[in-house]
Amino acid sequence: MRFRPGKIALLATVVASYLFLYLPILHIGLASFSRNSSFPYPPKWSLDIMTRLFSNSLYQTALGNSLIIGFFSAVLSTALAGAATIGLMRHAGRRAPLFLALFVAPLFVAEVLLGISSLIFNGLFLGLQGNLVSAILANVVHCFSYALLIIATQLYRYDWRLDDAAMVFGASPARTFFEVTLPLIWPGLLGAFIVTFIMAFNNLEISFYLLGATPTLPSAAWGALRYGVKPELYALATCVNLVVFLVLLVMFVLMMTRVVTFGHRPERERSAV
Repeated sequence: MRFRPGKIALLATVVASYLFLYLPILHIGLASFSRNSSFPYPPKWSLDIMTRLFSNSLYQTALGNSLIIGFFSAVLSTALAGAATIGLMRHAGRRAPLFLALFVAPLFVAEVLLGISSLIFNGLFLGLQGNLVSAILANVVHCFSYALLIIATQLYRYDWRLDDAAMVFGASPARTFFEVTLPLIWPGLLGAFIVTFIMAFNNLEISFYLLGATPTLPSAAWGALRYGVKPELYALATCVNLVVFLVLLVMFVLMMTRVVTFGHRPERERSAV
């Protein structure tokens, strides 16, 4: 078999890239379950670091706050983006490019600037102290545009004549949405929810400016770095990575079993079109 220099160079680049990306994750995982976290080779398995992480009250509180921010930010972002996308594609007409430019504008605003501006608006203009509600609303502003783009990819191929046919036969707009539109677009809503949840859950800048001393997982980890990289941070990173890999695995299984497509079509269907 003949190998070309270009293919060898490409293969070497791909291998080096994957090693660069995943070797640190593997090292952190081994350090989380090893007695010697600084050099866990060969690993001597132990759950002491994980036990210390889950018994730490600071991380427990931070996890609860991050889950609250992530969940409610994802729910609001997905609901608002879904309504905006339907209105944009079905009723905006010639003004659609203008509305689209306004909707995607937060994509070009840095998270630090969004956090500072939200802090100034809440503190100086409204006289409100930072809390979970203000942090959720600021994360919704940041995540809204991403959710809109994800849902738009699902609605781009949607046949609106199905809604018209349902209303011709007497269905109300609300019934049409819940019985016709929603069952067809819910994979896009699910994808937008997952992405915005991860974004809000892992966000540091917005929550840092609006919550102050109220901890979240990113702020607690960032604060702990001032005292050096402790073994608990290895365990925390491993837990987050395991959750992300689990979510990706679930999405992959749903796509392979065709329960949810997320816009993916198998090769045999694409060739038949």
